[in-house]
Amino acid sequence: MGLYEDNLKGFILALLSSVFIGASFIIKKKGLRRAAAVSGVRAGYGGYAYLLEPLWWLGMFTMIVGEVANFIAYAFAPAILVTPLGALSIIVSAVLAHFMLKEKLHQLGVLGCVMCISGSVVIVIHAPQESPITSVQEIWIMATQPAFLLYLGSVIVLVILLILYFAPRCGHTNVLVFTGICSLMGSLSVMSVKALGTALKLTFEGRNQLVYPETWFFVFIVATCVIAQMNYLNKALDTFNTAVVSPIYYVMFTSLTILASVIMFKDWDGQDTGSVVSELCGLIACALWYHCVKLDQRL
Repeated sequence: MGLYEDNLKGFILALLSSVFIGASFIIKKKGLRRAAAVSGVRAGYGGYAYLLEPLWWLGMFTMIVGEVANFIAYAFAPAILVTPLGALSIIVSAVLAHFMLKEKLHQLGVLGCVMCISGSVVIVIHAPQESPITSVQEIWIMATQPAFLLYLGSVIVLVILLILYFAPRCGHTNVLVFTGICSLMGSLSVMSVKALGTALKLTFEGRNQLVYPETWFFVFIVATCVIAQMNYLNKALDTFNTAVVSPIYYVMFTSLTILASVIMFKDWDGQDTGSVVSELCGLIACALWYHCVKLDQRL
């Protein structure tokens, strides 16, 4: 199977993933509201009553389906192609929030959707072909290079700082705190998911990667990061408007994932300067979504 066919499979799976994940934001938000109404303690302030709410679990199941599709997509295509396709989840959540949560989406919000899609298309068009990986140990070598270890250390320091210092002080007034924690942890989980997905793909092809301790270390990292992401994403959704949380999370998560991917997998090696500039411009276009939505909320 050629690299083009692999990228196409990853592309389709990533699109399906975005639909499920976008819908899950809305279902979980409704579950959080219902749980808060019953218990009187919101998730944003440390409440966990949503764990007893069936609607929240339905949203969680929907997200898991989307994440599984995303997981498989990373096994076939480079992270720099799969991650930007998460823009579709913003469109799905924005439209559903407009009708189901009564969070109005006006003209600037629609403009933000168009810009978000345009930026993602630019990035996807210029996404590079990924170099074949023959073992999980190759990924481990990439993950332990000095440049990525520096990125890893920076992420850990920032997450600890956000959790211990900023979250208690301004987590409920500044949307960047909770979403920042999710996005930073998310960039690490994507790299680990990519490694784990590749290991499973090679195992199914007859090259068993489960015998390597590196594979199980990546499993541990994925589990740790996902649990942290879910906790703080619930806090963000419970505290702030979905139409604001979703795009900010997408832009920050995508930016950090592309950065991590460039450092770890060197996805941009061999591309000309024009392609790199196009990708960065596409990401900037995605980022402008947030400003459109924020202005939209004031109308």
